[in-house]
Amino acid sequence: MFKRIATSALIFGMASAAPPAHAQSNCGQRAEIVGKLQQNYTENLTGGGLQSPQSLLELWTSNKTGSWTLLVTQANGISCIVGSGSNWHLEEIIVAPEGVQS
Repeated sequence: MFKRIATSALIFGMASAAPPAHAQSNCGQRAEIVGKLQQNYTENLTGGGLQSPQSLLELWTSNKTGSWTLLVTQANGISCIVGSGSNWHLEEIIVAPEGVQS
């Protein structure tokens, strides 16, 4: 459980420290970027949430290729890639109920 929380905190912390969308060159219409992620890297939306009232953070991953991409989408429909990498591996962590030894 701690590993999952720590990983999530790291990912979302990095995204919140990212430069503003207008300062990045990896930006474009969301539909175009998502299309490329799906077609070129077989990535699918894995999770996300609101970063602020004006921006949405999205994590796209591929079980097939192991790639991952972190997008921030603004209210105007512009998405920016704020992180990407390889060797994505999501491990299912089962937490035992309180009082039960695992």
